[in-house]
Amino acid sequence: MLKASGIIVALVLLGGAARAQQIAVNPTGVNVNAHGATTVFLTYGPIRNVVPAEACWAGELIPANPDLGLKPDPSTIFGCLPARYDHSTTSLASGFTDIMSIPPSVALRAYQAAVQGADSRFFYVRRFASTVGGPSQFVAVTCRLTGGGARTPFSLTDVRLQFDVDSPVAFIQPGGPVPRIKADITYTGTGRLKGRWEIVMPGEETPSESDLLTEATLPIERRGSQKRFTQLGRFDEFLSPIGKYTLKGPDPSQMPNKIEGPYLILLRVEASDDKEGDSDLTDVGVGPSIVHSGAVAGFPIPPLRYFIGGNDSRTSAGLLTLLAPAENEEWPADAVEFNWTASASGALYRLDIADDGGATILSALLPPGVGVYRAPTWLKERTNGRVRWRVSELEDSGKAVKESGWRSLRLIPGR
Repeated sequence: MLKASGIIVALVLLGGAARAQQIAVNPTGVNVNAHGATTVFLTYGPIRNVVPAEACWAGELIPANPDLGLKPDPSTIFGCLPARYDHSTTSLASGFTDIMSIPPSVALRAYQAAVQGADSRFFYVRRFASTVGGPSQFVAVTCRLTGGGARTPFSLTDVRLQFDVDSPVAFIQPGGPVPRIKADITYTGTGRLKGRWEIVMPGEETPSESDLLTEATLPIERRGSQKRFTQLGRFDEFLSPIGKYTLKGPDPSQMPNKIEGPYLILLRVEASDDKEGDSDLTDVGVGPSIVHSGAVAGFPIPPLRYFIGGNDSRTSAGLLTLLAPAENEEWPADAVEFNWTASASGALYRLDIADDGGATILSALLPPGVGVYRAPTWLKERTNGRVRWRVSELEDSGKAVKESGWRSLRLIPGR
């Protein structure tokens, strides 16, 4: 009798926990690439009195008691969502948008486990911590291993913009031709790749990191809010489920080449319909519609840059030429990029960033031929909003053989 009573009490408690589990997710299950990365747009809701915490992948789930839901079995965790891929954000009144970017390393571990006899499914689990002293809630999404073909969400897993010349940055004389551009794209699923090419002219405000995300990576209410620049051309291509595609760039004759200064070429990818990647807001109680998220990506697409009037033949012996930012220029603190003339000679480049008093904040080493560095977002937190920077070319011994002068920069709040 006592045993029966105990079972009844346990069932009542479990039923109460199930009713308390208020947070839902959509989609609840997706097909993912077993041999590479996959990115999926997820919507959670309703989100009340909780904040999102860590998200991990695991082969098995176990009860989360005394918390709610099912949590990852610690012995089967394949990995957790890296901070650099975490583009989750609150959405609408009580929703939460999560971009599940599965790294190839996680897919490989899940595949190896399946080969050894484990279930071919694994789980993505996001924890939500209570802000009022209640239990945490664990919400799981089922990931089914596939070949990454047509039944997998249409997601971009790598995008590389480049000129048809062997240089990451083009230096062009005023009036000279701009090299042709292409974008090598790796993706999962199948769908329409549509969007536009844009260019940031010298003196214009540079795009923030959120401006460089594909539209499908943003929650529905923020789509269409990204800053727009001069349009060079549009594209609308159907990508079959083969995983790789080379997108031709805009007509080089339409590229501006008269005004001296730095130019940024942007690949702006718009959201497209994709049944495999749809997220139903009604299912989680945070909206009246379905969010189409074809061409979602877990990373900002880096711009391609060229300089009119910039040529490293102008450097004098013992000096390096800094390109951008210009002296005392203002840049958003969350999107600071340093550019300088670079060649394949030398062993390394060293970028030094210092505060107004001359104290070093950051030193970064970069390989030969690399003339660009994006600063971490915490840079402004360690200064009063003003920094100085310079670049040195090092030989094998670490001795500086060339260096630039110092240049000042003003950091402003990001967007």
